[in-house]
Amino acid sequence: MQLLPVLAIAMAALPLAARAADPLSYAEPAEVRVTHVDLELAIEFAKKELRGDATLSLDWKNPKAGNLVLDTRDLSIGSVSALDGEGKASRLEYTLAPRDKELGSKLTIAAPTQPARVRISYATSPEASGLQWLTPAQTADRKHPFMFSQSESIHARSWVPLQDSPAIRFTFKAHVTAPKGLRVVMGALNDARHPLDGDFRFEQPHPIPSYLLAIAAGDLAVKETGPRSAVYAEPSVVARAAHEFEDTEKMIDAAEKLYGPYRWGRYDILVLPPSFPYGGMENPNMTFATPTVLVGDKSLVSLIAHELAHSWSGNLVTSASWRDIWLNEGFTTYVQGRITEALYGKALADEEALLSARELQKSIGAMPENAQRLAPEPRSVGADDNLSDVAYDKGSWFLRFLEGRYGRAVFDPYIRGYFDHFAFQSISTEEMLAYLKANLVDKHPGKVSWEEINDWVYGTGIPKDAPLPDSPSFDAIDRQRAEFMDGKLPADKLGAKDWSTQEWMYFLDGLPEKPALDRMRALDKAWKLTGTPNAEIGMRWYSHAIAAGDKDVWKAADQHVTRIGRMYLIRPVYQAFVKVPGGLAYAEEVYAKAKPGYHPLTQKMVERILDEAKKKDEKGPDKPAAPAA
Repeated sequence: MQLLPVLAIAMAALPLAARAADPLSYAEPAEVRVTHVDLELAIEFAKKELRGDATLSLDWKNPKAGNLVLDTRDLSIGSVSALDGEGKASRLEYTLAPRDKELGSKLTIAAPTQPARVRISYATSPEASGLQWLTPAQTADRKHPFMFSQSESIHARSWVPLQDSPAIRFTFKAHVTAPKGLRVVMGALNDARHPLDGDFRFEQPHPIPSYLLAIAAGDLAVKETGPRSAVYAEPSVVARAAHEFEDTEKMIDAAEKLYGPYRWGRYDILVLPPSFPYGGMENPNMTFATPTVLVGDKSLVSLIAHELAHSWSGNLVTSASWRDIWLNEGFTTYVQGRITEALYGKALADEEALLSARELQKSIGAMPENAQRLAPEPRSVGADDNLSDVAYDKGSWFLRFLEGRYGRAVFDPYIRGYFDHFAFQSISTEEMLAYLKANLVDKHPGKVSWEEINDWVYGTGIPKDAPLPDSPSFDAIDRQRAEFMDGKLPADKLGAKDWSTQEWMYFLDGLPEKPALDRMRALDKAWKLTGTPNAEIGMRWYSHAIAAGDKDVWKAADQHVTRIGRMYLIRPVYQAFVKVPGGLAYAEEVYAKAKPGYHPLTQKMVERILDEAKKKDEKGPDKPAAPAA
């Protein structure tokens, strides 16, 4: 059943300790909280492991508590000690529970004296879900190994023993050693001029949730893009990346004018090897970014606008649980659009909003009802499964709805006040709604009803009055696409010569699920889409051409999913392969070749697609329905 608004407001008033525990963490923050982490780590590429100590500073909440419970996954625990005020260590007994497939292993440390600090000596597994180790051959320059982390959603526990819940925030310091000549970076303040002497120190003075804990190491060059921004990338990539992201400082300025000061000091960007499973990860001070956005024309830099926007929505104000992740992603996608509009114009911002809205309109009806809600009812799913288009696109659509009703003169100061009020806190949907009611709805009566808000947040689907921006260029593409598919407009007469990346994306997104083969071949002949270096266009082209039955594109599609590890850009291609005759066997061959270069999260995603297709194959085609009596 849906949560009633009055109950939602009442829940927001509860102290954190009185709310339900995070179902995806073993931690017991009502008993004791981690407030600071000191890391002493050595990076050992030969063993594919991090080895060292994590010293946790503790705030004991319950005077009767005698245990510290932490989240771990596949960690080898060497010892656990309590540290007194002078740093003297005394051994503590601990129990490491059997591994749960989703949550990992519960680490229970007996601490009857409630020490202020506890030190855990440990090593990671070569198969740690939150780390990827790349051989030199898997990097752009093919000279040195590379390692990077991806802690979201609950993968920080695979490389640090901690309370792995977004509700728990902590500061950290780190001392990391690595082979000389390589650079180590973290989601903290980084020094672009640091000597490559194998000895690095970092500090994050602001409290962050565990999923924002980040580390990377490899052959990294640096190029400054502004007084408080720089790009880090492999030497052969850094100049191209710096050019693509040269507007970073302008983005920071635009966001500050809208939503207040950037509070993190520096904003740097690390361009990772192609195996990075996401478009970007908003690690504080240093966004981790995919190289697939380096297309030369800045057409995909809204990804950087998105990750920068997280410096306000997500990193500054954080969702208290994965159920509330739309507070991170929906707000961020909305802010991203405002930054894009400020720098590149309203037309581009509207096109990007329309692309995501149209895609959500097509997909949301096939989702389980609970998955269609911004704030779903408690359910038994993995944390990574909460990161769906609903959180991003329905969440940002809801905020555009509010902006339209109240106007920017009212809504912009409200959003800025929201960020200021909840700065460096983790909050629930209900806390956000309580603030919304007191500071927007009640102060400006008659603009939006509480029933409408309840429908957006707790309802299924998309409300009927959800506003969509106008796009004359997309309207023209709709007409041309229809004429082309009907055979009335030759492929070479499409007005595509000057189409932007977003316009090509919109054209391809609007094709039938299984287009006519002759239409697709004519399109390819006219516009040379097979082999495109633009992965956004390639993903859409290959998935549609495969669905149409064009085996001539299979080899190029194979190359596309082999050179890229970003899940969003390869998922539709694998899904297209398994639906056509012979495609499943071919996809299995492609995956066997590509698997060593994929991140563990990407491997899990592809294997799920292949396994589901094999089960369907074994079951056989659906039997026809019996004739009516």
